[in-house]
Amino acid sequence: MLTGKQKRFLRSEAHHLNPIFQVGKTGVNENMIAQIDEALEKRELIKVSVLQNCMEDKNEVAKELAEGARAELVQVIGNTIVLYKESEENKQINLP
Repeated sequence: MLTGKQKRFLRSEAHHLNPIFQVGKTGVNENMIAQIDEALEKRELIKVSVLQNCMEDKNEVAKELAEGARAELVQVIGNTIVLYKESEENKQINLP
């Protein structure tokens, strides 16, 4: 689990990132979770955008993605989800 201080740090790190995944009408699926898991291994911190036509609640989507990819949910702001997962091979972010 991340502490409040670590989440604040990750939010500031994620501020300049652009979303690299979009959740649309079809919602969350296995393929998307697998791709997000790979992206997290490479980048550690990513943003996912929830489109207007997504039928699921964005908080539910965030929970599904975090659990599926075994990642930490940093924040849900507007229609954007920020996820963090410590990389095993490409560790770049040193948490406070």
